[in-house]
Amino acid sequence: MPAEGKSDLERIGLFSEMGYVTIGDKYVSQYMRPFNEAASKNRQMLPGGSKTLSALQEGYFEPQFVRIFDGEAYSNPVQIRRRYRLAEAKKNLGKAFLPSNGDKLPCGKGTYYGTIGGPFTYFSAQLKARERYIPPGKNFYTNPGKKGTGYGYANLTIGEQYPHEADGYELEKLIAKKAREEHKRLVKGGPFKINLYPQDYFDVNPYFNDKPLPPVKKPPPEKPIAPPFIPSSPAKKSGGMKGGTFDPYPSHSADPYVIKKSMAVPTSKERKIFYPPPGPRSRPVTSIITLNVTRSINANNYKTAHLTSD
Repeated sequence: MPAEGKSDLERIGLFSEMGYVTIGDKYVSQYMRPFNEAASKNRQMLPGGSKTLSALQEGYFEPQFVRIFDGEAYSNPVQIRRRYRLAEAKKNLGKAFLPSNGDKLPCGKGTYYGTIGGPFTYFSAQLKARERYIPPGKNFYTNPGKKGTGYGYANLTIGEQYPHEADGYELEKLIAKKAREEHKRLVKGGPFKINLYPQDYFDVNPYFNDKPLPPVKKPPPEKPIAPPFIPSSPAKKSGGMKGGTFDPYPSHSADPYVIKKSMAVPTSKERKIFYPPPGPRSRPVTSIITLNVTRSINANNYKTAHLTSD
């Protein structure tokens, strides 16, 4: 353990801490520091003072009042319109068209005064000769329509009754099953899998395994249990007279009394200091947002990737 302090590996989890850019720079205190140092140095701009608004020209930037239409020619709109009418009148080839007579106005309903064609001739009330009317032939007769919708009723249509077609039970499922069997028959081998596809850090299903399971181990055959040992005669109970033992009295064993030597307590100099093993060291870790961005945007789809909101 270093005497000066912790090492870089223990502090930040790196073998060596990188150097800093500002090492050796002069310290500048932020206390009582002017906001704009350039404003207090060298000669500054000295204005001539504020001017009040008045009717004079002193309060403006120009020495005299400048007009917008200064020096522009005067134009008379009446004269311009008269010249335009004279120019348009010169374009006429002849005089203006004047009708020979004015419009005639009708003097009431039913009169033809002022019309171009005049009155119409009188219509005669006499009928014109017509051909004899021959009535058309009769339509063919049919029986009245039979009552019923036609669905579920026999002999209600014009033609013969529709033939019955058998419809098996769950026919769609049988057809789909045959299609799946035909597809499996045409497929050769299993699905194609590539090992270069990027995988996630954690599997979605922790119990899923690509490797086949090993064969089931057969349990070892059970050994027959031997019958329990039954003595020929029951054991004798000890009733204080040592009747159930092999020896009438236990044999004496020599057990001398020995004093155990006490171990000397080690001093502080001889005793070693216990240092616990260091735990897991911290180091810079990439954030979860950066991991998700890197995982969703990679070298294959960074051109076509777009922003989504869940």
